[in-house]
Amino acid sequence: MSLLTSLMPASSEIFLLIMVCVILMVDLFLAHSDKIYIYLLAQLTLLGCALVTVGSHVSGVAYAFDHMFVDDLMSDVLKMFADLAVSMMLVYSRQYLLVRGLFSVEFLVLSLFALLGMNVMISANHFLSLYLGLELLSLSLYAMVALQRDSAIATEAAMKYFVLGALASGLLLYGMSMIYGATSSLELGVIADAIKHGVPNKSLLAFGLVFIVSGLAFKLGVVPFHMWVPDVYHGAPTAMTMLISTAPKLAAFAFTARILVESLQDLSQHWIGMLIILAIASMALGNIAAIAQTNLKRMFAYSTISHMGFLLLGFINGGLEGYGASMFYAVIYALMSLGAFGMIMLLSREGFEADSLNDFRGLNQRRPWLAFMMLLLMFSMAGVPPTVGFYAKFSVLNAVVQAGYTWLAVIAVLFSLIGAFYYLRIVKLMYFDAPESRIPIAVGSDAFVLISFNGLGVLFLGMMPGALMSICAISVKQSLLLH
Repeated sequence: MSLLTSLMPASSEIFLLIMVCVILMVDLFLAHSDKIYIYLLAQLTLLGCALVTVGSHVSGVAYAFDHMFVDDLMSDVLKMFADLAVSMMLVYSRQYLLVRGLFSVEFLVLSLFALLGMNVMISANHFLSLYLGLELLSLSLYAMVALQRDSAIATEAAMKYFVLGALASGLLLYGMSMIYGATSSLELGVIADAIKHGVPNKSLLAFGLVFIVSGLAFKLGVVPFHMWVPDVYHGAPTAMTMLISTAPKLAAFAFTARILVESLQDLSQHWIGMLIILAIASMALGNIAAIAQTNLKRMFAYSTISHMGFLLLGFINGGLEGYGASMFYAVIYALMSLGAFGMIMLLSREGFEADSLNDFRGLNQRRPWLAFMMLLLMFSMAGVPPTVGFYAKFSVLNAVVQAGYTWLAVIAVLFSLIGAFYYLRIVKLMYFDAPESRIPIAVGSDAFVLISFNGLGVLFLGMMPGALMSICAISVKQSLLLH
């Protein structure tokens, strides 16, 4: 096998890394007023990554770097959606960052490095490559949160994120070392085989599982490892908050699926119980705490916690239908979150952050189309049909009921009804309250078109969810069965 052929499964990541280096070199020769060309080059890079991902796809499974890296259908689909999410984030945030002096090559390069970390996490087939991808993503996000150096709240958020992220990484590493001690391997497939044939030290394996689930819970931001989420979402500039809340959730799904399903599936009777507790606690605290929030970013932070609890419900099914439902939920949540944070940035202006509930009062009187798009997004997050959020929740709940956990589905529905209150409150403010300000809302044409596609996409996918649900189900089935 030639070197070029052996590197094909990682061609998208190699292309992305080369383009990041090109962007850094091109920036040296551009004046400050020409930074728009760097932005366009970054967007072309994301388009190129998607095309390379499609072009390098093979039926079945391909490995690189001595089985440390895998290319399968699930990884390709998730990478495509991650590329799309980062591209949409750049469009939404360009004007927002320009007026705040934060639109720089550092922001663009860190965004692409974060994407590189996500892609490595999505395709990792070894604990070391999983950890490398996770740390590349995490370090990029720490730096992005702290990019607004003159903001005390952003610096504080970055410090909290860094300290708690380091703690989570330590837990994960400790768990990985215990799994290695019990199975004598760090490769996911070899670990699965070792557990299937029995390991001599089952207590070490059990402790390793606990630490790994704890580390995963930290990265997902579920209760009781959620304490960093509200402060980071609130303290970071909205563009960075958007990135943290969207594309990394796709990588987190893949991260969880690779570890729990591919390597620790035979211990599912142990980790399913842990996930049930994490899911119930996350849905409870996330939905109840969000009601008391007046800051939209903090409200969406607690909303994220509850949504991640919902995402975990699919893993409780323990079958391919549940994993497919969780993947579908992760993709839809990223789409909804992009639109919600995008709307905050569209309503913001120089010296003003539209991150308070009161800032959305009377939006229908100021910009009716934007109010309608926000209505669709909030209906989707609340799970109101015919928006796609309803089908995302329904598919997960259906998987939970089929697994025999009807009582858990009832609890999830009850907490969803509680959560509907704070989403519909935004709709009430937009349509039934008088606006607090009559200042015209200036929105760039690119961002206006994108928010329109974002909102209408949520409605369209809700009326025709079958294609995307099938893609998720097929990709999970092929990837997890063929390994």
